Amino acid sequence: MKILFMGTPDFAAEALKALIDAKLDVIAVVSQPDKPKGRGHKLMPTEVKQAALEAGLTVYQPEKIKNGELQEILDNLKPDLIVVVAYGKILPDYIINYPKYGCINIHASLLPKYRGAAPIQWSIINGDKKTGVTTMKMDSGIDTGDILLTEETEIGEYETSEELFDRLAKIGGKLIVKTIEEIENITPIPQNHAQHTYAPMIKRETGIIDWNKSAREISKLICGMNSWPLASTQYKGETLKIVAAKVQDENTGKEPGTIIALEKGKGLKVACGSGVLYIQVAQFAQSRKMNVEDYARGHEIEIGTVLGKE
Repeated sequence: MKILFMGTPDFAAEALKALIDAKLDVIAVVSQPDKPKGRGHKLMPTEVKQAALEAGLTVYQPEKIKNGELQEILDNLKPDLIVVVAYGKILPDYIINYPKYGCINIHASLLPKYRGAAPIQWSIINGDKKTGVTTMKMDSGIDTGDILLTEETEIGEYETSEELFDRLAKIGGKLIVKTIEEIENITPIPQNHAQHTYAPMIKRETGIIDWNKSAREISKLICGMNSWPLASTQYKGETLKIVAAKVQDENTGKEPGTIIALEKGKGLKVACGSGVLYIQVAQFAQSRKMNVEDYARGHEIEIGTVLGKE
């Protein structure tokens, strides 16, 4: 079976490597154009392109695909199947309908839950106990295609989006290999569209902490925003980014957001709508990410300050 792979970031690169390691017949790769990165704005290849070139695969990087720009490539390659993982653009019908076995997509949720751009982050932010990966047969909708296979996994209490991302990428790689190997025997299952939820793109504003919420809800936001853009609040008129924190059930009677104490071995104790949060790793203004106890050795942290106020 001749497979054309379409993908761009590191999540997709894991899937491509899995196909290569399984010795499946990947005939070529399509990825987004190189983009400038870093201070020097040097053009850098996508993670998928890097993985493809390391494997000796031909890489195509069309600027556009919606007006038939990929048609000639498809006609030359004649793929039996197209695997699409986080390519970054909506596929037009001429691509979706081209191969014999259609286009198969890996999505990092248990569809129909969390369709959209940020399923990993929202599963954590919303406090879900489990998530997973779905392979599906693509149609013209956004993550609406028939389900092929799924695999569940539990979400750790303080697991970050970055950590879960890495785990799901590996699960997704194994699942797409299994899907392809068993494709002839899999009966696609239509999604229950009435049960779908949506996971919109994450923005910096998504990470702003509302201290009136419970410590557990705030903890999930902190985990979900790690590693980008990081949950944030205001401390004495400047942005404080919170990297890691732990929850404790305790009623303090203090105004939500109040810094109660800096406790050795535990961190910065902050009152929440219910419970308290111990901030352990943070990034204060004009500083790098560091343990708050280390930061406090060289900087005064004012006890009694209410976070979140300008």
